[in-house]
Order: sequence, then C-alpha cells, then structure tokens
Amino acid sequence: MTVTMTETVVQPGPSAIRDGRASGTRPLRVARALVWPALTVSIVLTQIPFLLTISYSLQRWNLLRPGQREFVGFENYVTVFANGSFLSSLWATVLITGSSVVLSFVLGLLFAVLLDRRFVGQGVARTLMITPFLVMPAAAALIWKWSILDASSGIANWLLGLVGIPPVAWNTDVPIWTVIIVLTWQYTPFMMLILLAGLQSQSRDVLEAASVDGAGPVRTFGLITLPHLRQYTEIAVLLASIMLLQTFDPIAIMTRGTGGTKTLSYLLYERAFVGLEVGEAAAYGVITVIVTIAVALVALRTLFKVFSTEGISR
Repeated sequence: MTVTMTETVVQPGPSAIRDGRASGTRPLRVARALVWPALTVSIVLTQIPFLLTISYSLQRWNLLRPGQREFVGFENYVTVFANGSFLSSLWATVLITGSSVVLSFVLGLLFAVLLDRRFVGQGVARTLMITPFLVMPAAAALIWKWSILDASSGIANWLLGLVGIPPVAWNTDVPIWTVIIVLTWQYTPFMMLILLAGLQSQSRDVLEAASVDGAGPVRTFGLITLPHLRQYTEIAVLLASIMLLQTFDPIAIMTRGTGGTKTLSYLLYERAFVGLEVGEAAAYGVITVIVTIAVALVALRTLFKVFSTEGISR
C-alpha cells in the first residue's frame, strides 16, 4: 500500500508582509533618528563659523574704526590678490608643507618597517617614538629654538663643532629649514603610526608565499608591501597635509615670519591682530581653506599615479 503525503505551504497574507516590512524598517529608522542630533551638532559647529568667515570677508571691518563697518563685496579678495605678500606666502606654505610631509613620510615609513620587527623592548621603543607627536607645538618650538638650534648654546652646533663644522645661526641663516626640521620631527610619529598599522594588517601568508617563490626582501617590499600600504599612505599624507597647512606656532615662535617662512596662516594672523583688518583676514582664511582642499586633491591624484605604476588602479 502506498501512502502519499501532501505538504501544505501557508502563504503569508498582505497584512503579515506589511507587518514584516514595518518591523524590518523600524530599527533602521531608529538608528537614523539617533544619528541626526550628532550630525546636526557637527554641521552647526563646523559650517556656521565658516559661513560667518565668508560673511566677514565681504565686509570692510577695521577694529580701530568699528563704526565704518560696511558691505564691500569682493573688495577684500581683490586686495589680497593685489597684495605682493600673498604669492610669497602661498609659496612658503606649499614649500614648508610639502617638504615636511615628504620628509616625515619617508622617515615614518623607515621607522614603521623597523618597529614592525620583533625585538626586545619593542613596546618601549614604540612609546618613545610617538612622544614628539604628543608634545604641544608651542613647547616643541621653544625646545628646538633655545635648547637645540640656538647659535651659541644649542646641541646642534655643539655636535657640528665635534666634527670641525663652524656653528650655524639656524633661526636667522636658514629659517625655513629650521621650521621644516621641527615639523618633520613632530609629524614623523604620526606617519609612522598609520603606516605601522598598515604593515601589521598585511597577511603573513602572502609574505611567506613570496619568500617561498624566491622573492627577496626588496622585491617583496616593492611589489607587495608598498601597494598594500596605498590606502594608509593616502590617509597619512592627506591628514598631515591638512594639519601642516595650518601650522602657526613654530613660525611665530622661531622665525616670526622672516626668511620666507610667512605662511598664509601667519599672514592671516598679522592682518587680524597687527593690522586689525578683520575683513581682509577673513578673506585670507577663506582662501586658505580653498588652498587646503586643492592641495589635498593634488596629493591624492599624485599618489594614485605612483601606485598605478605598480599595476594597481582604482
């Protein structure tokens, strides 16, 4: 005797489907509702000051003559571009930022590779290496100015004297390199931390397979490790460039803008707190933001080209 069993499949009704969809979208709506307050505060804190800066840049406003404040359109921008100090400040900004980023990246990559290896005291070495980035910029500038680079009592000239090199007046003879040295010292740990995170996320199996196939350390680093660090390099260079474009403390303390070190941020300070021209200083601030965005885009495009030569393209 043959027994036939028939399974009955119960189809959900329209009301059940609506209830299911409603229960699935409800957590998403709650999550979005929780994000909105933080997003609103973020927009208020970041965009309103920038909009006020744009508003100030369109006004003639000198603090010595507060009663003569008036709307003048783009007159402040015309004054900025007609002023001969703008291009020299822009060049100083690009030179100091670019040199500091390149040097700190090269040194950061070198130290990251060294600290990626296991050795006794690895944790202590990592802690000591990130110390310069934890020092306040003003304190670092004072230490370098009076303890290391001072012409008469600095450690740097004492070391040069040991090998027969005459002392150098760092802050007056080579002021731009003095600022670059300090910024490189301070931002090398920042680069190192990001690149070290990239090295430690690399698959050990891939490196062992490359070693088994006969690839040497240099070839493995150039063809496997370096392309792997692409995104970490982009993040490090982009963030460092943005932060270095706003450098002010080392310039104000060590050189006071002399010797080709008057960057856009220091020129903005001069116009706002020495010349008391708030409108013109606001115009410099808006232009600095635009330059920051432009430099970030150029840095990213350059990095894309460098890594594309290794056969990787986005």
